Amino acid sequence: MLLQSPWAPRLADIDASVAERLVLALADDIIEGRLRGGERLPAHRDLAWKLGIGLGTVTKAYAALERRGLVRSVKGRGTFVAIHQAHEDRQIDLSSNAPPAMLTAHLLARTLTGVARKIDADHLNFYAPPAGHLEHRRLLARWLETLGVIVDPSQLALTSNARQAISLAFDLACGPQGVILTERITYPGAIALARRKGYRMRGVEIDAEGMVPEALADALDGMASIASRAVYLTPTLHNPTTVTMGAARRQAIVDICRRVGAWIIEDGVYALAPSLAPPLATLAPEIVFHINGLSKSLGPGLRIGILTLPARMKEAAEEALQEVPMAPSPLSCAVVEEWLSGSVIASIQQDLRHEARRRSNLAVSLLDAAELVSHPDAYHVWLPMGRDVADRVATAAAAVGIRVTSPESVMVDRNDQAAGIRLCLGGPSFEDLTEALTLLARLWRNNLDSAA
Repeated sequence: MLLQSPWAPRLADIDASVAERLVLALADDIIEGRLRGGERLPAHRDLAWKLGIGLGTVTKAYAALERRGLVRSVKGRGTFVAIHQAHEDRQIDLSSNAPPAMLTAHLLARTLTGVARKIDADHLNFYAPPAGHLEHRRLLARWLETLGVIVDPSQLALTSNARQAISLAFDLACGPQGVILTERITYPGAIALARRKGYRMRGVEIDAEGMVPEALADALDGMASIASRAVYLTPTLHNPTTVTMGAARRQAIVDICRRVGAWIIEDGVYALAPSLAPPLATLAPEIVFHINGLSKSLGPGLRIGILTLPARMKEAAEEALQEVPMAPSPLSCAVVEEWLSGSVIASIQQDLRHEARRRSNLAVSLLDAAELVSHPDAYHVWLPMGRDVADRVATAAAAVGIRVTSPESVMVDRNDQAAGIRLCLGGPSFEDLTEALTLLARLWRNNLDSAA
């Protein structure tokens, strides 16, 4: 005889379809522990009869719960809570900041046909120069012009990805005895890179427009005895907070760094179009290393990093690249050349901005939080909260198989108590993203209530 389910059937009180209301009601009770691992859910027909809904609606809801990893079905026995399996096997990743997939098989085939007619075989027969082939640097200088960065191709160093460009900039601007100042909360890849290479990194206070100039000036003045000081920041669509600096703030940052002789490392990889405010590299090309790449603005498979060099750092960069070559794939460069020769890049970027806006709007509507920070051109949103709450939300999300960015990974100071959760929206399907954000909204509110 089958055991009866302990669950009292109900529908969540939200404005949604019946299936979505049933999914949320069951998900809430599983997450809250009112239904424990291994407990049986009501039989499909029995639940449909008790709630006065269609059998197909119950089947659809149970299937959605199983995709989330919250339940498991056993043939001939029924459907059971699977919270432990969810912890081990759940798979919606909101921690990897990638753009939505826009490259179709038809576009790829057409592109490769064009590339086959044009690519220089010598780019594959011989090693590239340390900073990349000159024709590839000319090509990517044209790309940077579309973003408002004007640079002589000879002042570019090409790498296989933007993180390599950041690493090279850290080496050139700071060195092992220097200090890197950055936003108190910043790109986790830069923090991890600095820690792995043994660089000292110091956090600077931020506000709704990014790095606070007065706080930066105080920090730099307090480090006057340190010869190598570099300021790493993301002025456009900051990762993780999505904020963009205005023109006056950018000029203030440049003026401070000029005054004290500090280098600036400007991360521009998230800009899908020219900013209303000028890039820092335009304001002060003699002290700014500008980092860009194509994986965030066109597609993750285009692994090309771009580093603009202050004039007096060109020779040092070439020496470093001679020892550790980083040149990108000639095939990736050929793809970009093919796309630049037509209207493909503009079309992809238009589609990406449309999809980014759609996903950002979804996050705003489902999370329904006044604290949420978002931008329609960003593939991520930022939900600020105290460190304890952030850790609890991240742990609860992992328990149901939703990966979010670790709160600690974006914090320069591990002991900082002002933290948050970065949610990356570009990678999952729209359906998975909807499910994940719906569940995360409940997790966040529950943890806020328990902290009150």
